[in-house]
Amino acid sequence: MVHAGATIPFGGKSNCRNVTSISPNIIYTHQRDFKQLNIGAYIKHGIVTAGVWWRTEDAFILTFGIDAGTFRFGYSYDLTISELTNVTGGSHELSLGFNFPCKGPQTNYRTLVSPSF
Repeated sequence: MVHAGATIPFGGKSNCRNVTSISPNIIYTHQRDFKQLNIGAYIKHGIVTAGVWWRTEDAFILTFGIDAGTFRFGYSYDLTISELTNVTGGSHELSLGFNFPCKGPQTNYRTLVSPSF
């Protein structure tokens, strides 16, 4: 599996929660005879994220999410475009994520003794 992506901010400078950004991504999966390519992008503004993906020859995936600080809520819908359309009709997915605070690196300064005059 290979996954590559980037986050590209645009608009004016602002605090992190209000920056608008676009995030293109690609995922390639290969296992024995199975190969799959997903290409998509997210757009984020403030706490809201929306995106669209294309999964080769199979489905379009629509996503929507809210980042509420400690919690992240998401919804996605797989719109099947293959012959499975009549069988599955697509699928829904809900997700809940937790953002754990990240402690910054601790800085330990060595005390220097200087002579007093």
